[in-house]
Amino acid sequence: MSDVVTGEAVVVEVRVAQVPSRAVAQLIDVAVQLVFLIAAFVVVGRFASIADSALAIAVSILFTVLVLVGYPVIFETLTRGRTLGKMALGLRVVSDDGGPERFRQALFRGLAGFPEIWMLTGAPALITSLISEKGKRLGDLFAGTIVISERAPRLGRAPVEMPPQLAGWASRLELSRLPAEVADTARQYLLRWHDLAPAVRHEMGVRIATQMASYVSPPPPAQVPPHAYLSAVLAERRHREEARLARRPTPHPTPSYGTGAYGNAAQAPAYGLGSRPAPYGAPPAPTPPQPSPYGPPAQAGPPSAGGRGPAASSPAAAPEQGPTPGGFVPPA
Repeated sequence: MSDVVTGEAVVVEVRVAQVPSRAVAQLIDVAVQLVFLIAAFVVVGRFASIADSALAIAVSILFTVLVLVGYPVIFETLTRGRTLGKMALGLRVVSDDGGPERFRQALFRGLAGFPEIWMLTGAPALITSLISEKGKRLGDLFAGTIVISERAPRLGRAPVEMPPQLAGWASRLELSRLPAEVADTARQYLLRWHDLAPAVRHEMGVRIATQMASYVSPPPPAQVPPHAYLSAVLAERRHREEARLARRPTPHPTPSYGTGAYGNAAQAPAYGLGSRPAPYGAPPAPTPPQPSPYGPPAQAGPPSAGGRGPAASSPAAAPEQGPTPGGFVPPA
């Protein structure tokens, strides 16, 4: 991966094409160009039998230039940075600022490719690609371009699953006010859950769950970790969307754990004081100290900004590895 800065001073992360994929793409282009050259020489040979030899030589030189230089220039200009070989490998030539390749840049690359690839058998291109941080050959250095890969590796990401303990509670959720941006943020958090440090994982989970709880009702039951709460909301949201698309009723599974702390909404604690609810993850309203809904009891300390309880990023607030309270398991 590499960062490019656009003309608007925006940093964009791109995937630089690797040398092996570029070499294979170049071999495909060379094979296509050789086929065009053979066909051109056959036509010129038949033309030479009925025309002057000097004219035949001029026509052969013209066809050679068109095939060796014009082929990459024409293709990269018309397809915005792709030749037949690059199409096959999922590569594209772009400007250093991430914009589309222009004709001037394609012309510089094509002119530099004749001595670089055809006359010197690609040795300068290989050496400079290995030395350059972004894998640039001489044509890229002259034209101010970079070759990127448009085919990102596919990661096996399982869909967000419904925690069994929250199936009954999730069936009564009001999700009509949940913005798509908040749902996408929660989904990205769950996908990266295992890659985050415990303290960062807990802090981000509390922050995202607090934001989601302001749009979703009723509030979550007690002792629900942030990742379990977010998983339940997203799984229920996906279930209802699939049911709506299929135009069928939305049956909900009956929770198998009875009417305990997670199955009875009446037993869920009040997450606020009076008629104004507090953010998700704040301590319960009763005066006696109660455990935090995310795991270990919250310890005394300076309140975080906004009066939302102890700072989530402190070591005491970070959950320990292993099963969480209520039998919740981390996302897959």
